[in-house]
Parts: sequence; structure tokens; C-alpha cells
Amino acid sequence: MSDVSPSSTHNLRADGSRLWATIHETARFGGTPKGGINRLTLSAEDGRVRDWFRDACEAAGLTVSVDALGTQYALRAGKDMSLPPIAFGSHLDTQPTGGKFDGVLGVLAGLEVMRSLNDAGIETRAPLLLVNWTNEEGSRFAPAMMASAAYAGEFTTDEILAKRDVAGTTVAEALDTIGYRGGEAVGERAIGAFVELHIEQGPILEAEGKTIGVVEGGQGIAWFDGSVEGFESHAGTTPMPRRRDALLGLSEFALAAERIALAHGPSAVATIGEATIQAPSRNVVPGRVAFTMDTRDPRSETLTAMEEELRAAAREIGERRRLSIVLERIWRKEPVPFDPKVVAAVDAAAEGLGLSRRRIISGAGHDACNLAAKVPAAMIFVPCKDGVSHNESESSTEGDCAAGADVLLQTILRLAN
Repeated sequence: MSDVSPSSTHNLRADGSRLWATIHETARFGGTPKGGINRLTLSAEDGRVRDWFRDACEAAGLTVSVDALGTQYALRAGKDMSLPPIAFGSHLDTQPTGGKFDGVLGVLAGLEVMRSLNDAGIETRAPLLLVNWTNEEGSRFAPAMMASAAYAGEFTTDEILAKRDVAGTTVAEALDTIGYRGGEAVGERAIGAFVELHIEQGPILEAEGKTIGVVEGGQGIAWFDGSVEGFESHAGTTPMPRRRDALLGLSEFALAAERIALAHGPSAVATIGEATIQAPSRNVVPGRVAFTMDTRDPRSETLTAMEEELRAAAREIGERRRLSIVLERIWRKEPVPFDPKVVAAVDAAAEGLGLSRRRIISGAGHDACNLAAKVPAAMIFVPCKDGVSHNESESSTEGDCAAGADVLLQTILRLAN
């Protein structure tokens, strides 16, 4: 393989058409009639795409291993194997109504980087490591991004293995079912830096006509489980003033959450994404409703203020409506600044490629946000149509995906040499 210097590699590009074909090839694993993907973490579909990924990496000459939480690592040797590898990747699991690009782009563009380096006969100084993190989405097991969080030391392996989905299946059982509980200890593998390519999942790049988002950090996130306790009673015989309607209590609380988020704008958001009436019946006043809440903002103090105001609203609504509204915070991720040197490498790579770009903050959580607590990390964004994600209509263009892969490739070459 050839020696690497900036002058010898600055014109190197990924094969965008091959990347595009790979994205659509893997979309068959859990593909939906509407053109999206339903590939919940550790499902049979996830097992099949993992098998495909392992085979593709081995065909590219990479050495694949799996840790105790199922995260896949594909290593490409470098000239100096004493150096920690430069890592990149994302995730292959999706939401129940997910699209073809969320997470998938970062993993498959990483594979394309490896293939393109092979095609060019280039050997980097540091080894390279492509990663498929387990359960980034958090749609089957909570919290989201649990494998990268465990890698960073936020959870123990045993804590994650004991998490259960709504059917009562543990992470350990799900891993064993698809054969992906590996032998490597979580967090023991050294990483020199981590870069994650992802669709923006927001409208800014598209609206501004920019091709690349140079991500400077991720906003903070707080997740809550909540419940509203009222009293079940006959829908036909209970006068409206005497009702203790749990659903109406949640409805008012949801509007209060909207007001609170708007008051902390423009960046604060609050979402009630799930609500379930216990023992629902057409002619029964709802007596109990369980719900979930997601709040986000780039500022830690705003997250704290929103939580205090949400709790105050819950108390006031509960007292007035004779309900008990409980809000339990189950997870909080502080805002994450990315490493300035890795961010600068992304920026320089985009500039060198002549691509339009802007600095940006990630509104969504990502594995890179967890990794940033342990290793130098940054992200690359490319546009998605109308900013839509977590939806079967999620879409990006072949050109933007190729541009993102080119920036990833050039960033990796800068970091690895």
C-alpha cells in the first residue's frame, strides 16, 4: 500500500454510487411498504443486517469483533498498530417507522471509506475502526444510545443487559436470541477519536442551501415517565363538574408543556410522545393515563428551569382537577461540546472539498455525544428533505450522501495521519 501525505490524498473521493446502492441494498432488512425501515434494535431484522454488515466488512479485509452489548467493531490495520484507532460509524437500528438514512448513512459511509481506501491502495498511519453501536434509537429499550453510554462509563454492562422492553424481554435475552452477545468487554477498546456522519434530522441545512453541517456539539436531553391518576366512572352518569378525568388532566398538562417550551425559545422543545389510557373503554371516564416526555435545549440551565416549571404545572393542574400527576425523570444528558480539534478537521475537510458548510448544534442525541465524554469526537451533518426524520418518508439525495462520505473520508485521513 502507498504512503499517505496530504498532497497524495486530497483528491481522493468515496464512491458515491456504490454508497447509494449499499443504502438501498440494506433497506430490505425490515423494509416497509411505504419505503421506510422497521428495524428495532436486537430484532430478527437487526440480526440479519448485522450479519450482512459483518460479511461486508470481512470482504473488505476488516477484522470484526463484538462486545458484550452487541456493538460491532470492524478494524482496518494501520502502519503503527500501537496507536489507538480513529473510529467512525453510527447505528443500523431504526424507529418502528424509520427511514433509510438515520444512522444507516453513518455506518455505510464508513464502510465506503474503508472500501475507497482499499481501492486506492492507501494505508493510514493509525488503524481505522468502523463501529455499529447497539440501540441508538431507544425505541425498544430505554434509554437511547445505551451501548455508547456504557462504553463511556455512564452505565455498567450488567445494568444495560437487565433493561427490558414492553414485552418483558431483557437486552441480554434479545442479544442471545440473535446471537450477538459478544465476548469483548464494553469500554476496553481504546479509541483515538470518533467521527459520526448523520443526516441533520432538521431543516436548517436545506433551508440555507448548505451541503455540510460542521457539528460543534449536542443539546441536552431529559426524559421523563409520567402518570395521571384520576377516578374511573360511568361516562353517562357522572356530571362533568364531578369528574376526575385523567385524560383531560394530561391534555391540559400537554398544553402547559407547550407554553413552557415556547417561553424558553427559540431552541427549547418539549414532547409527549406516548400516552396510554389504562383499561380504556368508550363509556368510562379515564381513571389513569401513563405518558412519556422528552425535553431538550442546548443550555443546561434551561433544562433545569423547564423541569421545575413542568413540575409546578403538574402540581397546579392536579390540585385543581383533583388528580395526581407524577413526573419521574429517568434520564438526563447534559449538553455536549465536541472536541475543537476534531471539529476543525471536519471544517478543513469540507473547505478542502469546496463544499458549502455552516457550524451547527445537533438537536438530536447521537452516539458521538456519549463518546465525547471519553474520547475526542465530532459529527458531520448532511441535509434531509424538509428536515423530516423518524418517518418512512425520510429522504436525502445521492449527491449529499456522497458529499458527506467525502468529508468523512478526508476527515479520517487528517486524523489518522
